[in-house]
Amino acid sequence: MTAMGKATKPETPKLFEPLTLRGLTMRNRVWMPPMCMYSVPDRDGKPTPFHYQHYVSRALGGFGMIIAEASAVSPDGRISPCDVGLWNDDQIDAWRWIVEGVKAAGAAFGVQLNHAGRKASTGCVGLGYENASVPQDKGGWQTVAPSPIPFGDYAEPRELSVDEIHGIVDEFRNAAGRAVAAGFQMIQIHAAHGYLISQFLDPLSNNRHDEYGGELVNRMRFLIEIVDAIRGVIPETMPLTVRISATDWATNGWDLEETTETARVLKEHGVDLVDVSTGGIVAGVSIPVKLNYQVPFADAIRRDADVPVTAVGLITKPKQAEKILRSGKADAIEIGRASLRDPYWPLRAADKLGLSADQIPYPQQYVRGAFGD
Repeated sequence: MTAMGKATKPETPKLFEPLTLRGLTMRNRVWMPPMCMYSVPDRDGKPTPFHYQHYVSRALGGFGMIIAEASAVSPDGRISPCDVGLWNDDQIDAWRWIVEGVKAAGAAFGVQLNHAGRKASTGCVGLGYENASVPQDKGGWQTVAPSPIPFGDYAEPRELSVDEIHGIVDEFRNAAGRAVAAGFQMIQIHAAHGYLISQFLDPLSNNRHDEYGGELVNRMRFLIEIVDAIRGVIPETMPLTVRISATDWATNGWDLEETTETARVLKEHGVDLVDVSTGGIVAGVSIPVKLNYQVPFADAIRRDADVPVTAVGLITKPKQAEKILRSGKADAIEIGRASLRDPYWPLRAADKLGLSADQIPYPQQYVRGAFGD
């Protein structure tokens, strides 16, 4: 109580403060990260009514930013034949109604652009060959990579020529243009988890001897060319982010020091935020998974590269997420698998952190069911 006997308004939890990147303001700092659904039965890259329900339900559930799953920039860049994509203009309208639904429900909507490289052409539900390469006579295709080094037991990829590398940069540029046409508000480049861009970054998967291999400045060249290409075709007010694995958890592989140096360069080239994850580059490596296990990497990159970051990885509790933000270790929190269990995680979190029903981003139709009532 104040000296006048009036109750002071409780401080807004950091998790529910708005966040602005360039010209985009998100209503809070609870993000849903991209998570592949492998749910395109027609194998044409077009999202379906399932995707509408999946994404719009999380927007109604209060997320500030939702990032659509890895969307392939070419058919051969799909992780599986059942992936979504943005490699042709027919896919624009298939995405547009979902984008409009998400935004109407109050969330910002971004999309992650990806090429899977040597981890492409793997199986999915209904097709089989899960966690394995799909044979070409069963709908698979020849994969490509910076070097002809397979991922674990996957099929051996073909080494890309320099001209082909330039062609893939163009594919990222064109996909970004389609994302803008579909109404997405943010672009994320997938440079993590062992897909094509991280295959170029990592010395364990890149043994090239040209301008795309060897020293870090060469290994990051592909990523920087993609950043420049996309930044050149999207609006100046549109945020551009990069998801990156801060370590591959393997001896002599990609590490935090190289990630931090790359993040500094990304910032210079117009990247607004780095989405910090780890792993996925080396098959069979042991990862010490535990609560907050990736947060120290986000903290270090935020501090040493002076760039906004998101934190992700076994962050499941509202007070846990709030503590990460309050301690300055991240600028937003990504709620992944917990959001699959509970589309209304942000609404529940707001209640747990002490916000009143009128401060929580309930859809008007759901106010009668407010938590705590």
